[in-house]
Amino acid sequence: MKNSSKTRTARADREWRTEGGLTIGMDLGDKESSVCVLGADGEIRHQDRVRTTEPALQAAFSRVEPSLIVIEVGTHSPWVSRLLRALGHKVIVANPRRLKLISQSDSKSDRVDALMLAELGRAMPRLLNPVQHRSAEAQADLAMVRARTRMVEARTKLWNSLRGIAKSMGPRLPRKVKREHLGCYGDRLDPLWEAVQKLSDGIQEYDELLEKLEEKYPAVQRLKKITGVGTIIALTFVLTLDDATRFHKSRQVGSYLGLRPQQRDSGQRQPQLPITKTGDRYLRSLLIQGAQYILGKFGPDTDLRRWGLSLASRGGKAAKKRAVVAVARKLAVLMHRLWVSEQEYQPLRMGLA
Repeated sequence: MKNSSKTRTARADREWRTEGGLTIGMDLGDKESSVCVLGADGEIRHQDRVRTTEPALQAAFSRVEPSLIVIEVGTHSPWVSRLLRALGHKVIVANPRRLKLISQSDSKSDRVDALMLAELGRAMPRLLNPVQHRSAEAQADLAMVRARTRMVEARTKLWNSLRGIAKSMGPRLPRKVKREHLGCYGDRLDPLWEAVQKLSDGIQEYDELLEKLEEKYPAVQRLKKITGVGTIIALTFVLTLDDATRFHKSRQVGSYLGLRPQQRDSGQRQPQLPITKTGDRYLRSLLIQGAQYILGKFGPDTDLRRWGLSLASRGGKAAKKRAVVAVARKLAVLMHRLWVSEQEYQPLRMGLA
């Protein structure tokens, strides 16, 4: 009896794998992922857990007929989506902002989430607002930019700690500190001082690597000619978007990066709301920094600066903040347009969207 039961289970397992029109929901976990398989009729064919490793996923899905697989964006979603597509499946990486039905559910579990993803993918895939991940090569190159940023942040924290500790003991350190400035407290502060120096050396190494990386992406040199755009902003922009042609209009880039205002119009009410803050937070912060330079006292005269200053002159501090965000959005649109059209930047003659 036991052998016949195992035979029926094995036969059922083979049957759903060879069935066409399947929709599969995967709730990705750090160690294991829940899988729910729906047939073309919407009925559950199979539910299981699989380890979130490349060999385990390849073994599990290489034997399945090409299917629609729905996963939620997260740490593992870039490489998992690339793996599943390589196996011949169609993959939708769902935007978590469209999945409140899952994140705010009062009966949430990995098994239930996988079922919900499969049902949403089968019934209304367009409403999931699919996320397009960058290529593996672009992601690896972007990792260098972000690693440098983390080192700069760590150096800043250690540097401020060094200055604060030294000040509490007497000496006020100058901006450019040398070992001798630590005076008689140097032996106590040497490890902290050396950590700052090592981070500075590491940042210098990354700067040299990023200079070489520019040669790989010709658009970076063109974008760096824009006022307020340096190597870090240009490289991050190109590597984050990865494929400029994915946007039909340059205006869409501002919305993609969360730089457009939210909209909740109702009847005659049209309240002013903050920006959506969707998309890549790091790139958005860099564009804000670029906009602040453009509108700052050292920013040269350009069309973008004139437009931003006219917005800032319409009110107080709130108007200035709105102007910075608006200039950041225009900056993103301008960068994309130059990238796609391969035109040279003309600071006082180019029309802006």
